[in-house]
Amino acid sequence: MIAIGGTLGTGLFLGTGKSLAEGGPASMLICYGIVGLVVYVVLLLLGEMATQYPVAGSFNAYTARFFSPSYAFALSWNYWLNDSISVASDLTAAQLVLQFWTPDSTYTWLISLVFWVFLVGVNATHVKSYGELEYWLSSLKVVTIVIFIVTGVLVNVGLNKERRVIGFDNWRIAGAPFVGGFGGFARVFVTASFAYGGTESLGITAGETKDPSKNMPKVVKFVFWRILLFYVLSILLIGLNVPWDYPNLANKSITTSPFTIVFTQAGSTFAASFMNTVILTSVLSAGNHALFAGTRVLYGLSVANPPQAPALFSRTTSRGVPLPALLLTSSVSVLCFGSSFVGRGELWTWLQSLVGVSNQIAWLSIGLASWRFRKAWIHQGRALKDLKFHPRWTLYGPPFVIVTVSVLIIVQGWSSVFPVFSPVSFLSFYIEIPVMVLMYLVWALLHRETVLSESSETSPLIQRVANLGLFDLVDLTVDLDRDVYEEESLDHIDEEVKRGIWQRLYYWLA
Repeated sequence: MIAIGGTLGTGLFLGTGKSLAEGGPASMLICYGIVGLVVYVVLLLLGEMATQYPVAGSFNAYTARFFSPSYAFALSWNYWLNDSISVASDLTAAQLVLQFWTPDSTYTWLISLVFWVFLVGVNATHVKSYGELEYWLSSLKVVTIVIFIVTGVLVNVGLNKERRVIGFDNWRIAGAPFVGGFGGFARVFVTASFAYGGTESLGITAGETKDPSKNMPKVVKFVFWRILLFYVLSILLIGLNVPWDYPNLANKSITTSPFTIVFTQAGSTFAASFMNTVILTSVLSAGNHALFAGTRVLYGLSVANPPQAPALFSRTTSRGVPLPALLLTSSVSVLCFGSSFVGRGELWTWLQSLVGVSNQIAWLSIGLASWRFRKAWIHQGRALKDLKFHPRWTLYGPPFVIVTVSVLIIVQGWSSVFPVFSPVSFLSFYIEIPVMVLMYLVWALLHRETVLSESSETSPLIQRVANLGLFDLVDLTVDLDRDVYEEESLDHIDEEVKRGIWQRLYYWLA
């Protein structure tokens, strides 16, 4: 539920409006489909490692173990920044959602302040508070998505205020179905990556999952297909029912949710207000999820061996809450109060780009870790079929993820360079790359003794860089037996077998 609810957030409810306005219905459907395929392969690769080694730290730990400790250091801090900025993005989104009821948004920043205090308070009390809030808000979002899909179909076939069948009419209006040329098409990728962000957090639960060799593959497959079903159907219906040039769909000061527009088309002001209320709760849910995850990432950095963050952030309250880590993570949220200077819509677009690129870097890193893990596995005389979970058709999964995500990172900022160069937009697309390089160099220079190289396989140039201590690619002789999950012999009857027919039907539907 955390994986589903954490993903169904502002990226879907608000980001699709920006995608539709900038790229058009066809670009939106294609780009979300491509990113969805990438994420599916990423989850399979992550599930493969998490089933074999269900350890805390997820892909950050796998990147350090199988690829490069210095790169893992940069990745971990980048992912913490991703979660921190996500909180700011969600609080900014709250101001945009409130504009549905209050066009005069002079004091909507006060609502963001109230939400910020609420989220910090929930996360500062007890982890159970986070779990309860996230469960119920996630449940509300899932139910609402199902209602929206049904409503969207009815609106499209004629049950709308105009009593006309819409069909594919909005794909044939001026400018559609592709808006903004290649630049508009490419720009949708970062919005889609922002929307799909959070799915990789499935791996974080591996260390605390019962019988991971059985449950992790099941969770990876089932949760993703549920998310993809929600996204593809929702995006298709949005593109069919909402024209890309809908007034105030996305500009510097306003971003309107297509979900609210569809309910308005159905002729129910009450339903539109209800939908907007759900979107507001989804902002809370997404912010709650990001604040919790970011706090734990920072805490994990402080207790790592060797430590990768000041020891101050390892301190916890009597209830086990890492309060200093929580306060630093939440402090980044003050970015949302800059909306009064640059425009809420534009600030949210910048934050969205930063988070989207960070998500892509996380997926790229999973591909790199999987590539090195599989290479080490084969190098040590083992067969991939001997892994506890190995999707055979993903033989070329790691290079597919590495190449595809790298291309997306490079081309999605096309519109910030052509036809007119936009410095701020350009930075929002590419600033994380030099930051990652800087963090990598800092760790590599401070821990030169950790350098490992493959003298028999690496080129002379790479070998010279490795000798300087700036290249710490993990050797293929890495220990592959440490932390392997040992399956228990289960003599009891599976819980699913013991359920009655109605219980099994309920769990299947859920």
